[in-house]
Amino acid sequence: MNSMRAVVFAYHNVGVRCLKVLLARGLEVALVVTHKDNPAEKIWFDSVAALCAEQDIPFVTPDDPASPDLIAKVRAAEPDFIFSFYYRHMLPAGLLALAKHGAYNMHGSLLPRYRGRVPINWAVLHGETETGATLHEMTAKPDAGAIAAQVAVPILPDDTAHEVFGKVTVAAEQALWTVLPAMLAGHTPKLPNDLSKGSYFGGRKPEDGRIDWLQPAQTVYNLHRAVAPPYPGAWTSLGTRTFIIAKARLSRQQDLNLPHGLGVKDDCIYGMCGDGKAIRIDELLENDKPVSPSELQHALECAQRHPDTTITQE
Repeated sequence: MNSMRAVVFAYHNVGVRCLKVLLARGLEVALVVTHKDNPAEKIWFDSVAALCAEQDIPFVTPDDPASPDLIAKVRAAEPDFIFSFYYRHMLPAGLLALAKHGAYNMHGSLLPRYRGRVPINWAVLHGETETGATLHEMTAKPDAGAIAAQVAVPILPDDTAHEVFGKVTVAAEQALWTVLPAMLAGHTPKLPNDLSKGSYFGGRKPEDGRIDWLQPAQTVYNLHRAVAPPYPGAWTSLGTRTFIIAKARLSRQQDLNLPHGLGVKDDCIYGMCGDGKAIRIDELLENDKPVSPSELQHALECAQRHPDTTITQE
């Protein structure tokens, strides 16, 4: 179809799907750079390395994308394009310059909004109703280059970040599929990426999932949605015990008359929030095991009988 060559830095579902788009559009993928799976991380996503093995595509898993050995490999591949699809490291300017027709990254937001790390989780946390995928030119500054393509998706009121990630993966595939013919013909769009109209966000840690029950119910619910499994989950503590909310929804129940934090009423688990509203918790976990309403009630009663054990909810 054409003789264009690409070097692809890729990981995760977005990496797999976008790599498949390049192959379907007829690009020669000369080299793929991916990550070794971290044994400490829950791997719930597809493997770029497995796809490369299946398709007989050369791939490497260097720890440092700025290593001289990798840069020499990329230079030897003589790429027309360099693509980054959910690769977790910034690529050095010297490496980007090796692409004859430019280097492009697929970002999981509608740039210039939500630049930086874990953009889908941040968008859900902030109660956004829309996000998407943006293919943009890579520059020395992250997520700052001209926009080549963009596709939006809705964030519905009860969507978790994991569900939105599935939509954004499809949006990334659509954006790349649609713009590739123009890119291969030498007419890559360059739309403005006005950084003054967006914000940059950093990474998130499991500790950031701690629930403050004095916040409004919608805020607590958004936190749950943003970090619900397979992410680490929103959590609360009762003494030395830690509970993670796996499934929840905003409660329509009125006059629950429960204190802030976890509570049980009519054999249902609730989380009472600072505005007097609650989230109904349909699945509560402790050490990855479901906690029943009766088990939680027992824990709460023990806490009331033994206040000297400093059992608190945070």
